[in-house]
This record gives sequence, C-alpha cells and structure tokens, in this order.
Amino acid sequence: MEQTSILEAIQTAAQALHWSEIGAVVFGLIYIIFAARENIWCWFWGILSCSLWAWATWQLYDLYADALLNLFYVAMGFVGWYQWQNKGNTKEQTIIQVKNWPFHLVVLAGGFLLGGLFGYFFDQYTAAAATYLDAVTTVFAIITTFMVVYKILENWLYWIVIDIAYIYLYIGRGGYLFATLYMLYVVIAIIGFYQWYGKYKVQPNNLR
Repeated sequence: MEQTSILEAIQTAAQALHWSEIGAVVFGLIYIIFAARENIWCWFWGILSCSLWAWATWQLYDLYADALLNLFYVAMGFVGWYQWQNKGNTKEQTIIQVKNWPFHLVVLAGGFLLGGLFGYFFDQYTAAAATYLDAVTTVFAIITTFMVVYKILENWLYWIVIDIAYIYLYIGRGGYLFATLYMLYVVIAIIGFYQWYGKYKVQPNNLR
C-alpha cells in the first residue's frame, strides 16, 4: 500500500512539472552520462540543465540559494569546457588527464567545517528545513564540481555519497520524483568511477 502511494506521488509530481523542470532533468541526465564517458560535451548539457534549474528555483519555488548554486554550476560549466578542451598540439598542451588526489582528509575536514557553519546560520536565522544536511551537501557539491573540472578520479565517489544524501532529503520532503532522479545519478556515478578508473590505470605514470 505504501509502495503504491509513493508511485502515485511520483506520477502526480511528474504531471505537475513545469517545462523548465523537465528540461533541467533531461539535460542533467545527458550531462552526467557524457561526463561518465569523459566527453567534453557534458559541459554543454550541464550549462543548459543548470540554467533551467536556476530559473525554475528562482521563479517557481523562491529558492534563491539553490538558484545561486545553479548559476555557480553554469559558470563552472564554462570553466570545465575550457579545461577539458585540447589547448594545442604539443605534449605539454594535451587534453587534461584523469588524476588521483592525495588531499581528501583536508577536503573532508574543510567541507564539514564549512557545512556546519552554514548549517548553523540557516538553522538560526532562516526557516529552511534539514539545515545542516542541506548545507553540508551543498558545500561538498561545490567542492566536487571543481574536482570534475580538473578530472580528479575520486569525484565520482563524492557524488555517490552526495546523491544518496539528496535521496534522503527529497524523500523526507515528499519529493519522490527527484529522489528517483538522484537514484539514477548514483548508478551513473558508479559507472563513471569505473570508466574513469580504467582510463587512469592505462595512463603513463607521469600523468597520474
């Protein structure tokens, strides 16, 4: 019975979607599939998706922080496109390669610290829900976006955890459709990690 109610909620939410939300979801899925394939066109679809999300969250839901976050994603889309493109013909100017990163303890400590500070601010001075979890996921989403731009292998592992957190958040708020979308993101992120790891393993040692 409960499963039927959830499915009905998803169907109702899908029927009520604005065209901008539909476009944002579709383009977002195309983005992450292309990113998993290490295809530079992922940034084009990501820019489209986040532009629509920024408009929708600002105009339809009055979620100004989320709108600004998506505008940040749009800007990072152009940075990512530049970083991933072929910048020349010499060996020193080839397409950016997948890299391993040794700074995860620093990233985790800094991310949780900033997330806690932002969470405290929203908890004390706004009516936002799930303040701490929402703040932590937002901070790590920003950090992980930079990791994607510079092709840090472990970005996919971060996205898996972030997406699982968003699944919990959206289910708690009754956003079953978006929770389903993030379930797809988790699956694609797992695939993306193994695809990037395969390319990382065959790169010359000086590129790791």
